[in-house]
Amino acid sequence: MVKMPTAATTWRALATFLRRGAWAIALWLCCMGTIGTAGPAPRGVLLNAGTPAKPVGLWVEEAGAGDPILLLHGLGANTYTWRFLAPRLATTHRVISVDLKGFGRSDKPADAGYGVVDQARLLKTLIARKGLTHLTIVGHSFGGGVALALTADLNRSRPETVARLVLIDSIAYPQRVPLFIELLRTPGLGELGVYATLPELEVYKGLLTAYADPSKITVEAVGAYARPLYQPGAREALIKTAQAIVPSNLPELIARYRTIHQPAQLIWCADDRVVPLAVGRRLARTLPRAQLAVLEGCGHVPQEELPAATLVILRAFLG
Repeated sequence: MVKMPTAATTWRALATFLRRGAWAIALWLCCMGTIGTAGPAPRGVLLNAGTPAKPVGLWVEEAGAGDPILLLHGLGANTYTWRFLAPRLATTHRVISVDLKGFGRSDKPADAGYGVVDQARLLKTLIARKGLTHLTIVGHSFGGGVALALTADLNRSRPETVARLVLIDSIAYPQRVPLFIELLRTPGLGELGVYATLPELEVYKGLLTAYADPSKITVEAVGAYARPLYQPGAREALIKTAQAIVPSNLPELIARYRTIHQPAQLIWCADDRVVPLAVGRRLARTLPRAQLAVLEGCGHVPQEELPAATLVILRAFLG
């Protein structure tokens, strides 16, 4: 089970962080000109993955031709996380990158449907409307949990849809969550954190936890992840996703992992402080046709810290 912090613990942690130069970081970001600025608009389209009566637009970027690859980002991220991999994979495949509900340029409705099963349901509709088959699903972190739920569901209803599965530092089992997620999940404290703090600062805090080498965190990356948080409903969506990150039916989902018969490539960073390597090893023992690749010198986002090494593994797996 997720271990929740006491109010005193979380307040002390927040105060300690602020004392350690958080506002200096914010000042640096201001001077670099990222706050409130608009970045270059990527090529994409907003597609309805909901119903005519209750539409939910998901931002979809697509490039290349061949067997399709669906890229699913993690908590607080968006399609920007695939900036190093997507263009290269598109030389041999049809690459479809999606902003999950509540993130990036996707819709951020004021409802409670932000868990992995909710996201998987929307993606299932999107896959059907685009007529995708022989699909490789690639999920990172929270997106990996969505990928597991989605694949297990599709195997029951449309077994011809998914051909391969790639999980990158993916959530899968009960575990201790990192401090920044604990803060988001804590009633009152989550709202205080996201509304009283600049989005750039919130993003930088998250990247410090995710990266093994902080020198690789760029102003461009901070801006790309912070800009969507200025959109209406974005901060509420982030809090709701954090609160729903452990599904109420997690035991049922775990039991269905063994029904995922597709070849599965697991990619993990040895120094992941968000989803430990032990999770990857357990998942590799559970999925019937899984293989695990462990990378040294990265934290929680190998697609950003070690994109070349990650791409080598992906291409070997894809054949």
